[in-house]
Amino acid sequence: MAHQFPHRCLALLLILLAAAAGAGAATPRQLFLVSQAPVTLTNHHGQLLTGNHSVNLLWYGRFTPAQRAVVADFLLSLSAAPAAPASAAAPSVAAWWATTARYHPGAARLTLGRQVLDPSLSLGRRLSEASLAALAARLSPHRGSVAVVVTAPDVLVDGFCLSRCGLHASATSSAAAAAPAAGHGAGAPPAAAARGRGRFAYVWVGNSADQCPGECAWPFHQPSYGPQAPPLVAPNADVGMDGVVINLATLLAGAVTNPYGGGFFQGPAEAPLEAVTACTGVFGAGAYPGYPGQLPVDAATGASYNAVGVAGRRFLLPAMWDPKTSQCSTLV
Repeated sequence: MAHQFPHRCLALLLILLAAAAGAGAATPRQLFLVSQAPVTLTNHHGQLLTGNHSVNLLWYGRFTPAQRAVVADFLLSLSAAPAAPASAAAPSVAAWWATTARYHPGAARLTLGRQVLDPSLSLGRRLSEASLAALAARLSPHRGSVAVVVTAPDVLVDGFCLSRCGLHASATSSAAAAAPAAGHGAGAPPAAAARGRGRFAYVWVGNSADQCPGECAWPFHQPSYGPQAPPLVAPNADVGMDGVVINLATLLAGAVTNPYGGGFFQGPAEAPLEAVTACTGVFGAGAYPGYPGQLPVDAATGASYNAVGVAGRRFLLPAMWDPKTSQCSTLV
């Protein structure tokens, strides 16, 4: 089962917010308080990813070393304390990831593995979901790893921007070169994939800087729908890559807590709300549709962030549903 990171739920909230504001029916905060539905992720008692896992990266298209470093440092930060103590206003990235350990029997420790570059676009500029699985298979994936494919801004992926910013899925090592295990909304995975000994989890996320930053790099770009509040300044001075981090964080959390479609989620299995997608658009305290919440701001750069990683690098990470409190939990 593949699980997409859709932007439509946020867009719908923004449209409703704009409509209500135009009619004078409610303030943004009132609309948020009225429209919030209870979030309860159910444990469907399927397999979760636990123990040590390496995250292997395939860079499809052209990325600068600085861009690759943003993602690499984020992955390194998931299991390491920052070089300098994190301030009270900005906890560590590892503290954010620690919430996944509360998904019983969770506790997946992710570390940065190998990186493969494909700047020549070996499968072409337009990719299908089957292509993504084939690319992930190049990373020699196995049960102790998660394959991550990151596509460059000029790469066209089926459904990108129209309905999703990325996805996490599973495939078998033998079948990945031909097709993924399943597509989100495509029904149950093939029996061979479900039972395959070589089944592995993979993630795809696209750099939306050129194609749809309003959908997939918000709040670092003005949204395509709803109120046009000024965007936040990206902490790594790259709207596309800081957006990639938000989406990658979302998908990795889903991949470890619901890797094969039988873990933690709310709603139908074909369109589940998962650990982070259940908290769409929330980054800090007081968030409501169109407003990411109260966040620390760097005095020198004006950048907004809520987490500190290795070498003091800063990130903006989304809220995650906490099984202990049954609420969407933010770092700040």
